[in-house]
Amino acid sequence: MLVSACLLPSALSDLFAQSQDSGKITLADRHGIRIALLQTALDEEELGSIDRLLHAIRRGRVEVVDELSVILSDN
Repeated sequence: MLVSACLLPSALSDLFAQSQDSGKITLADRHGIRIALLQTALDEEELGSIDRLLHAIRRGRVEVVDELSVILSDN
């Protein structure tokens, strides 16, 4: 059984903002980025958000964590 997934219009910008606030990117966040990259209709703003997020990860400003949610893990 195949499951189709799509992102909400502001999902990438929200993901970018959340990762900047928390300093982390989670399993769910990475899954969302994968979905976005597999879609063919990303605009310049969305591609820029992905580029900035990857740059922040490379620079060590955002940490990749093996958690499902930053919200759940902060409690």
